[in-house]
Amino acid sequence: MSKINKLMGFILRAVITGLALAFVVVYLWPAALQKNHQAQEAPPQDMAPAPASYAEAVNRAAPAVVSIYTKTYLPSQVPQGGQSASGFRLYQLRAIRDLGSGVILNENGYILTNLHVIQNVTEIEVAFWDGRIIPAEVVGTDPETDLAVLKVSLEGLPVAPVNENSAVLVGDVVLAIGNSFGLSHTVTMGIVSATGRNDLRSVLYEDFIQTDAAINAGNSGCALINASGDLIGINTLKSTVKLRGQVAQNIGFAIPITLARDVMVQIIEYGTVRRGWLGADFADLRRTLLPDGSAVQNGVSISRVHQGGPAWNAGIRHGDLITAMDGEPVTDASRFLLAISQREPGSQVELEVVRRGQSSQTYATLIQQPPLKLD
Repeated sequence: MSKINKLMGFILRAVITGLALAFVVVYLWPAALQKNHQAQEAPPQDMAPAPASYAEAVNRAAPAVVSIYTKTYLPSQVPQGGQSASGFRLYQLRAIRDLGSGVILNENGYILTNLHVIQNVTEIEVAFWDGRIIPAEVVGTDPETDLAVLKVSLEGLPVAPVNENSAVLVGDVVLAIGNSFGLSHTVTMGIVSATGRNDLRSVLYEDFIQTDAAINAGNSGCALINASGDLIGINTLKSTVKLRGQVAQNIGFAIPITLARDVMVQIIEYGTVRRGWLGADFADLRRTLLPDGSAVQNGVSISRVHQGGPAWNAGIRHGDLITAMDGEPVTDASRFLLAISQREPGSQVELEVVRRGQSSQTYATLIQQPPLKLD
């Protein structure tokens, strides 16, 4: 019995000692305990919490976004007895109004927008963040990317911020700022759904950012910005498709700002876009096999060679496969076409060509791309 009492006494003393020690720690060092508790609950450092508001980002970019209003005058027959005394029909001009958006990328009045916003119009007016509305003229256009450059007679304009080191990743929060339905500087939000979309067949050179930010009538040419307010793209296209009998909306596409700004700079400097051209038409590979039965992993097939062009002079012929350019694998026809177009006319490229299973290298000197007709 005495042994049990001694054991119980030992246990009781240990409990009391532990409680006393805990009391002393909490009383004398509460900050250390709180710090340890916070450390356990703190999120990983690489997972920053999302901001409660994107107002700062919008305020950085919105002053450089403009609303575009166009008029096109078309002849319309005069109603009710619209004939002259000699019996000829009488016509009057009818104004067709439309709208879009644009982004200021140069403080001296140069504005980037979509070609389809101002194509074949008679008058163009631009409305600015501060309420001013003035006429604009067309500096140049690029049908191959659906871009156009406008000029207004103003200087010292706010310019959209662009961060060359700002990567665009799937899942990034993005905001579109534009003249939606004529409501200037409307802001919508979404995420980057995909990058490098190049199979839409909408323009010749495609490298779209796909987003689910709402794009409505009047948003063509508007700014796509990231959560920091940096301009990452020019919205150009929206897609409304049917999925299982229902209409799927909020699928929009933007031209990456690096591509769009390069087009703008060249139009301002040269009046046109300088693009390398190989003088051949390409097609994606479809279950192409080499003579030994192995599949070709990369490359494009040559569907047509323009006689006397760079590809012809380099010895490339119909049916050949191009698997690499300057040591980089060629993956598909659209990306290969874009890569060639971004080379300067007169530059030389090294091509790896496969013919009847035999691989060889050749060199081609690119020339300026001639005007192309889009399907």
